[in-house]
Amino acid sequence: MTPFEIGLLLTGVLLVLVLMGVRVAFAAGFIGFLGLLAIFSTRMGFERGAIAAIKMAGTIPHSKSVTYALSLLPTFILIGFLAYYAGLTKKLFEAAKRWLGWLPGGLAVSTIFATAGFAAVSGASVATAAVFARVAIPEMLKEGYSKPLAAGVVAAGGTLATLIPPSTILVIYAIIVEQSVGQLLIAGFIPGVVSALIYGGLVVAMAVFGRQPAPRITGFTWTQRFASVPGTFPILAVVGIIFSSLYFGLATPTEAGSLGAFVILLVALYRGMKWKDLSKALHETAKLTVMIFTIIWGVLLYVRFLGFAGLPDAFEQFIVGLDQPPLVTLLLILCGYAILGMFMDAIGMLLLTLPVVYPAVIALGYDPIWFGIIVVKMAELCLITPPIGLNCFVVSGVRPDIPVQDVFRGATPFFVADVITVGVLIAFPSIVLWLPQTMFG
Repeated sequence: MTPFEIGLLLTGVLLVLVLMGVRVAFAAGFIGFLGLLAIFSTRMGFERGAIAAIKMAGTIPHSKSVTYALSLLPTFILIGFLAYYAGLTKKLFEAAKRWLGWLPGGLAVSTIFATAGFAAVSGASVATAAVFARVAIPEMLKEGYSKPLAAGVVAAGGTLATLIPPSTILVIYAIIVEQSVGQLLIAGFIPGVVSALIYGGLVVAMAVFGRQPAPRITGFTWTQRFASVPGTFPILAVVGIIFSSLYFGLATPTEAGSLGAFVILLVALYRGMKWKDLSKALHETAKLTVMIFTIIWGVLLYVRFLGFAGLPDAFEQFIVGLDQPPLVTLLLILCGYAILGMFMDAIGMLLLTLPVVYPAVIALGYDPIWFGIIVVKMAELCLITPPIGLNCFVVSGVRPDIPVQDVFRGATPFFVADVITVGVLIAFPSIVLWLPQTMFG
């Protein structure tokens, strides 16, 4: 068999393993090693080929884990967990409730914008969904919201962490395609705000025209509203530090993330965080970091195999040779992501597909920063679509009284909102590109 045929065959085996429920990290690592073994064995014999494959499998985890850009992932994740265990999440939600609760579906709208605020200090969608499943769902159920609506709002709101900086998925995209981490993080800010506004508008429309109860929250005086603002200052300070550092070129993304984590730590200690809570925050950060790095190691081994098999170049030539407008090709690729996202987690999906898809999309003439935001927004869909829908499972896990089927049902309207958001970003690319094009440094 030729290397190309080996690549096609083993890629098919990989998809079967993933659909069978094998973790992406282990399936990709196994197939990557098997592919390298097969290709090297055909070139230099089995014994020498096995030695070469083993050496490559051993060096990739170390060489990739010491990449400077990856060092910012733990700091971004730590910021979110420190903010939660310091009690800053509840204060953010309380402020949003007092200022936005008067709207139709006000408590759900408050949840959307509170999750957007928390997303600005947490790079993890799953962590955001888990936090607000504890904070917001009890409040909504107490006010008469249905379980599907309350759970769906939290699951969908958690996805905002994939766009609003600091976003771990945007960092991973930047590393895979070798683009500026700072530009991508800045580029995600306005699309993240637009996505939150569309979510909020959807909730208001559902409250006005829908049949599910979504009452307003009234009775707060202006004094009470302004009294809630100081509780949001620590999170706003971290957002300001990270955004201004990146936008004005005052620090690298890793330095900005470290400074943000340090500020949140000082605030947490000042507010009396106990060792038990600090230990939990560090433990949760370590677990999520190890999970992400394990996926990266396994998939990059597979990506190395793809390079030897020649699949990315073949796919690029096929896409460029299609006799149709580039926009049609792009939409077909995005539809493929929507389908694939039903069966894979967001990080694994991007790691597996980008080495093949990215060169073809760039060859069609699309901007790499713009495509990064579009494809990450598509990755959000897999967090709330069955059967994988990780955010939905997390919400149901935190709230065992809400079946995961109800969470999926409540999150379904937000799938439509995400499609609308993608359409807006495709129609108006300047929404994505304006901020990174005006960056200093």
